[in-house]
Amino acid sequence: MRFVLVILICFLGVAFNANAQKAKKTKKSKAEQVDNAYEPFAPEEVKAPVQKSSKKGKKSFRSKYNKTLEQTREDFAKRMEANAKKERKMQRQMEKPQYSDPSYFGHKKKPKKRKPGKRKFCKECGIVH
Repeated sequence: MRFVLVILICFLGVAFNANAQKAKKTKKSKAEQVDNAYEPFAPEEVKAPVQKSSKKGKKSFRSKYNKTLEQTREDFAKRMEANAKKERKMQRQMEKPQYSDPSYFGHKKKPKKRKPGKRKFCKECGIVH
C-alpha cells in the first residue's frame, strides 16, 4: 500500500512540474506586458488586413480553357516553330570545336600541353595535363 502511495505522489509531482514549466514558456500578450495604473487592461491594437489590388483583369475559367480548334492549332504551330528554332540553335552550338573535337576534354579552350614535371590535375575534367 505504501509503495502505491509513493508512486502516486511521484507521478503527481512530475505532472505538476511539467505543467508549471509549460506555463512558464507561454508568452504574455502586449496588453499583459504593458500594464500601468492608468490603463491596467489596455486593449490590443487590431490592424485591418490590407487588401491587394489586382491591376490585371482576371480571366474566367471558360475564356482560359474553352478554346476553339483554330486557336489550339495556332498555339501548337507556334510551339513547334519555337522548338525547331531552339533545335537549330543547339545544332549550331554543337558544331563548335569545344563540343565536336575530343581533344578539348569538355573545356571551353583547348588545354595546354605542359612538360611532365609541370603537369597539373584538372578539376574540370579529372585528367592530369
